[in-house]
Amino acid sequence: MVKKILKSYDYSLIIAIVLLCCFGLVMVYSSSMITAVSRFGYEPDHFFQRQKLALLAGGLAFFIMIIFPYRAFLHDKIIKLITFGSIIVLISLFFIGHAAGGAQSWISIGGFSIQPGEFVKLSVIIYLAAVYDKKQSYIDEFGRGVLPPLIFTVLICLFVVIQPDFGTAFIIAMISICMILCSGMAFKSIVKLIALLLLAGVLMAPIVIMKGLFSDEQLSRFVGVTDPFGNIEGAGYQLVNSFYAIGSGGLKGLGLGQGVQKYGYLPESHTDFIMAVIAEELGILGVLFVLILLTFVILKGFSVARKCQDPFGTLLAVGISSMIAIQSMINLGGLTGLLPITGVPLPFISYGGSSILLLMISMGLLVNVSMFTTYRETYKKPLNQEVDQTGNVKQFKRNQTSSIR
Repeated sequence: MVKKILKSYDYSLIIAIVLLCCFGLVMVYSSSMITAVSRFGYEPDHFFQRQKLALLAGGLAFFIMIIFPYRAFLHDKIIKLITFGSIIVLISLFFIGHAAGGAQSWISIGGFSIQPGEFVKLSVIIYLAAVYDKKQSYIDEFGRGVLPPLIFTVLICLFVVIQPDFGTAFIIAMISICMILCSGMAFKSIVKLIALLLLAGVLMAPIVIMKGLFSDEQLSRFVGVTDPFGNIEGAGYQLVNSFYAIGSGGLKGLGLGQGVQKYGYLPESHTDFIMAVIAEELGILGVLFVLILLTFVILKGFSVARKCQDPFGTLLAVGISSMIAIQSMINLGGLTGLLPITGVPLPFISYGGSSILLLMISMGLLVNVSMFTTYRETYKKPLNQEVDQTGNVKQFKRNQTSSIR
């Protein structure tokens, strides 16, 4: 059985993840060595070493997740722990959290800063996948099938918005929408849900504006993206220097470590704007390398979702793939001026211990779902008989065909 399990793992997906992480580690060192010394007074390899530690911890978590049966997360006690734990952690930020980047969304533990909002993303994915797995028999009943998970998701988003961390709240909301669209519910239920969300957005917008949840720094990001060169010394400073970095790279770039913009011109060169450094030092070829690998991982995730016969596994794959796709688009949109800068890191590449740990756990879960799915397809039987005990797989697959494909 062990030999069959090992054959069922998707090694192309694992290799793509390893390549992204290794490439990201190299670029964190290249993009942060000047910032570490001149801005913070650290050793040149300070951020590199911390990212390496996060990757080692993430690698251990990844290994655990690829061998831990994903359907164990369906246990009621685990779901309750995830839901109540997420709410308690987010509430605790208002008492023990510290601010960074204009948002009180960090907790310091043993000299390391952890951003709970990152892990809440995965909590929401697991919760929604579990809830919609159990609600398949009445998924189209709006009161029982749709509203309860929606209320939890909105509550989580509100706690994140109050910090205020609009980027993370937006990502959680978009992931939730993607999962709801692929949950197997009928089109008319989806229309009702979208109408309800639009109404809530219209009602909440004046409250957000009147209460002043947007700080001056956050409002300046909208000004910077609309006219960066008109605000080159202020709100448009980072974006303009991002343009300079991208434009000076050409096809092959200036060479690894030879970039100029990281010398204080691009303040967040190792986090939000690391792709600009990649463009400057490795050119279009370096950018394409990252984009091809990210696209491969995302498409692999959706491919797993389509093949999986289990609603819980399908929705996990959809949620995780959506998370990576949405974060990538927001980050790339910010550094190219297509979207306001939101402080969202580029998956696997940007510096950030919380981000890389979340991604490795999520990828381990995705690889686990892929392994179980491949095992079932190859050997015509489930590795874990629990997969067939839900009693709703066939009904879900009928609805899923129209939702995902």
